[in-house]
Amino acid sequence: MSARSNKPHEVVEQALALSRADGCVVIADEHSTANLRWARNALTTNGVTRGRTLTVIATVDGKEGTASGVVSRSAVTADELEPLVRAAEVAARGAGPAEDARPLVSGVPRSPDFTDAPAETSSAVFADFAPALGESFARARAGGRELYGFANHELVSTYLGTSTGLRLRHDQPTGTLELNAKSPDGTRSAWAGRSTRDFKDVDPGALDAELAVRLGWAERRVELPAGRYETLLPPTAVADLLIYQLWSASGRDAAEGRTVFSRPGGGTRVGDRLSELPLTLRSDPNEPGLECSPFVIAHSSGGDQSVFDNGLPARPTDWMGEGVLKHLTTTRHSADLTGLPVAPALGNLILDGGDDRSLEEMVADTRRGLLLTCLWYIREVDPATLLLTGLTRDGVYLVEDGEVTGQVNNFRFNESPVDLLGRATQAGRTEKTLPREWSDWFTRAAMPALRIPDFNMSSVSQGV
Repeated sequence: MSARSNKPHEVVEQALALSRADGCVVIADEHSTANLRWARNALTTNGVTRGRTLTVIATVDGKEGTASGVVSRSAVTADELEPLVRAAEVAARGAGPAEDARPLVSGVPRSPDFTDAPAETSSAVFADFAPALGESFARARAGGRELYGFANHELVSTYLGTSTGLRLRHDQPTGTLELNAKSPDGTRSAWAGRSTRDFKDVDPGALDAELAVRLGWAERRVELPAGRYETLLPPTAVADLLIYQLWSASGRDAAEGRTVFSRPGGGTRVGDRLSELPLTLRSDPNEPGLECSPFVIAHSSGGDQSVFDNGLPARPTDWMGEGVLKHLTTTRHSADLTGLPVAPALGNLILDGGDDRSLEEMVADTRRGLLLTCLWYIREVDPATLLLTGLTRDGVYLVEDGEVTGQVNNFRFNESPVDLLGRATQAGRTEKTLPREWSDWFTRAAMPALRIPDFNMSSVSQGV
């Protein structure tokens, strides 16, 4: 008999009962996915998968401190459950004292649905989307363009139990849609993407219409040299840059003088003004349409997460408020080290405070500049300034006198998102968006478009 045949909450209870460690955390993740793929205006593949991952975290007290051992495995059978628990205990006893050791979290109310069956996705999630996609294929075919892309829906039910009595449950749906339109000769390409919880709020026909317009813009080609240009960054590009900024916002690293958020001479830049615009960068587990786990789920320690913080409530946090840096990410351990408040990283990111203009209205207000589609291959160059480099992709357009007049060549850029926030002269309407570069890791974002007066296109790229 496999552990998968047992209810996940029962597996958590069984593992906790088997534990001989001083403390134990058990996380059961029930995964299910459904996907569609298409190319040249026709579906190519579809599939549904199911699985379970079990993580056991054992803590062992010693004279020099508390050690932790973590073991994760998939497809654990009933016979393998006790060996898994013992392996975590052996790992803990063989490890030195954990720097981030803290008493396991306690006192958090039990999730009322902890004993309920896991939520699961299926091909039914595409019941309305798939026919609409078929209609988009027909329109694209008639319009002389080819559609490529994929739709993926994942549902993860996480059951977290601890020896201190926590019994918590969270269901996380994650849906992504990526759509490329290409000219038949492959010389023109345009991309659009959406993040969704259930595919009820995505319209492939509207995306196809948007891409048709962009392919039309690309019929005129303009070559431009590298340089600094007034640039409109769409929400997806803003999301990719600010997600990397969030990942780089470690309170401990800043306090140790290693990041762009380090204050010269010591300490952090919390309290410094980062933007003259009244922008607020925040995370909120209850943000409508972008809901994420309301408690910490940490399968390992590292960076600014700690297995000892599992189950710690995750509260709404302003990372930047009205342009001022408010918080950096911390665990209980790094908060104690730095004197900063506890602020665990959350699973969504929102930038508010723009003037509510649409990207189209911002284009209409542009005398001469560039309109980007998205960024990719983003890499860090200098952590001290958070200088990033990357490439534009699937359409850079020239705007003249409020109208798009053609497509220009792609560029490599060199910019810091922190510097961009300081130089931005306009932020538009905040809207849900799919970060293209980080969509495998972070999908829940809402961003405005940003106007940057001097975006650094450092060199010309020959990519499409």
